[in-house]
Amino acid sequence: MTEKTNSKLYDLEDRTLAFAKQVRTFMKLLPRSIANIEDGKQLIRASGFVGANYIEANESLGKKDFQMRLKISRKEAKEARYWLKLVETGSDEQIEKERWLLVQEATELMNILGAILQKSR
Repeated sequence: MTEKTNSKLYDLEDRTLAFAKQVRTFMKLLPRSIANIEDGKQLIRASGFVGANYIEANESLGKKDFQMRLKISRKEAKEARYWLKLVETGSDEQIEKERWLLVQEATELMNILGAILQKSR
């Protein structure tokens, strides 16, 4: 892959993979609590399913299958954003900053997937 001047301009499969990996790294920073453990399981699942369903969409059997997989991928990005907002970061400003960067990325992924879905209609 060629180097891009804007780090946001790369393959969406790579971008969704990077998002899932960043979420996993973020989870290691959080204070351990029952709520964070349970919410974290949901967050990790949803963050991984964004990319998994996008890959499935790219390998779809037809237009309807493609659209359904994109809808699921977008839904998982929205769900990941929800869990990111719910986990407890404690009073660490750096962890809080990382959380909002991930929330922003989840939102951008939702918007990108929504735009692809609109264009596919």
